[in-house]
Amino acid sequence: MNKFERSTGEAVVQYLDADLRVLKPGTFVLCAVTGKPIPLDELKYWSVERQEAYSSPEAVLARVMEKSNPSR
Repeated sequence: MNKFERSTGEAVVQYLDADLRVLKPGTFVLCAVTGKPIPLDELKYWSVERQEAYSSPEAVLARVMEKSNPSR
């Protein structure tokens, strides 16, 4: 794929510390909490441990609270 080709659809991403690696090209990933599509160029929040993306700080907090309170 050259820089002028544009892949559409959901990307497959490996989340790393302070970076990410695109394994399958696409234009977005899905938020693990809300299911909302996140354009790759707007992706700011993810978990290396869980290998999942989040759409906002509120989504991160929701996931952290879920993890600390598993009875929910």
